[in-house]
Amino acid sequence: MAAIIEHEKRKHEILQKALDVFMDEGYEDVTFQKIADRCGITRTTLYIYFKNKREIFLWSIKELTSNLEKKLQIVLKDESISSPEKIRSIMYQIFDCCKDNQKLFNVLLAYLIQIQKTGVDIKERVQRRVIRLRHLMTATIIEGEKKGELKVKSVKEANEMLYALIESVIFRLALFKQTSIEECYGTIDVAVDGMKAKN
Repeated sequence: MAAIIEHEKRKHEILQKALDVFMDEGYEDVTFQKIADRCGITRTTLYIYFKNKREIFLWSIKELTSNLEKKLQIVLKDESISSPEKIRSIMYQIFDCCKDNQKLFNVLLAYLIQIQKTGVDIKERVQRRVIRLRHLMTATIIEGEKKGELKVKSVKEANEMLYALIESVIFRLALFKQTSIEECYGTIDVAVDGMKAKN
């Protein structure tokens, strides 16, 4: 059992350090050797954990999104918070995560452009990665409607609006390379206030 725990711990350490390499070098310039060097291991040892840099990159993103999802689940399970405040908190945390990982989104954009050139449907790829987030939002909106805290014309459209705000922030960070997205936080308040049930 200890060997499995050590294996998972080492894998996590590799992912953390590899993410730094991707952010420092950009996806195309990263090699398996550079990742191994940053981790202080040989390429042969790295092959025990991952078969190529693409797998490492995708696992790094998965680890980031898993950590974010754990934080969001804490908010969702908190019965003392109203549905509008849950949505506001979730959106703030997502914006914070985007801001804190701006370099990653720059790398991700370059990666998506690269694989799109090979004929891959990047829209479908991205949608697969964010489906759980969309489900969390949908569940929160539906819960808010049932409790009488939210009133929306369409749950799907409300979810789409919130997701569009997230895309906007990622676009600003990755494409425009903005270092501040402070003005975007106000859009969350406008969106949530617009969904609140009028008493």
